[in-house]
Amino acid sequence: MISIELAKKLIDHQFPEYADLPITSVEQQGHDNHTYRLGDALLIRMPTAEAYALKVPKEHALLPKLAAHLSINIPTPIKMGAPSKDFPYPFSIYKWLDGQSANLVHIDEDALDCIAVQLAIFLKELQNIDGVDGPEPGQHNWWRGDHVSVYDKGARKQIANLENIIDHKACLHLWENACATSWKQAPVWIHGDFSSGNILINDNKLSGVIDFGGMGIGDPACDLVIAWTFLKGKSQEIFKQAMGLDADTWTRARGWALWKATFELCYIKEKDSAAAAFQKSIINSVINERASVL
Repeated sequence: MISIELAKKLIDHQFPEYADLPITSVEQQGHDNHTYRLGDALLIRMPTAEAYALKVPKEHALLPKLAAHLSINIPTPIKMGAPSKDFPYPFSIYKWLDGQSANLVHIDEDALDCIAVQLAIFLKELQNIDGVDGPEPGQHNWWRGDHVSVYDKGARKQIANLENIIDHKACLHLWENACATSWKQAPVWIHGDFSSGNILINDNKLSGVIDFGGMGIGDPACDLVIAWTFLKGKSQEIFKQAMGLDADTWTRARGWALWKATFELCYIKEKDSAAAAFQKSIINSVINERASVL
């Protein structure tokens, strides 16, 4: 089991130059990785399974190249630890980035409107990166950036399993419309897991974007899901207009949001819980939204 004690043991054995630094847990641990602060300026990030460990060398190789093209802070790799008898996967030491995950802070409407613009600027900068080769979608990033139909079987099964609590006909209609469109331009850089948990906020402003394990080259629609999972009302419209993308791309984005929300809802046992209500609200938003160039 990953713990502070294990993190300290790995640091002591592989990076003794950091052995005297205190190790503390972050406010909330992620699913794919566990993170601990290492002193004031560093952090240690440890994948929780082999599939997530595939992302470690990718991030170390590519993040410094991407950072040169971005105005928003992203993780800076410092060291990569090797698999060992104590921990079977590679792990990372990164520079610490100030800020709290957006899902852990209260953000007022005015600040959210400004953050929507900053999120769009980040994504457009990322999408406009040229001259840096990246991986195509695949197992390494759970096919983010691929055509949304890569999850066709799963999406249809999820919708069928939820037919008693969602408008399954409207969901299928949206899903089929999304699958009927495609990205007709050159593939672009994507983050791959652009969610509120991976967005850092400091002083009511976007201060950083983290967890690039899902990055790759492909269709940008998957990164637009943030419009429904984090933004709302005016901020949502500001974000959509700032992105300047075509109606088909937004339809695929709604398809990605539908797939993810139905996936999450299927695994929530208490279908009347607040967590379930949040996923239902995402589903209702994407199936009721008018497809247009926004």
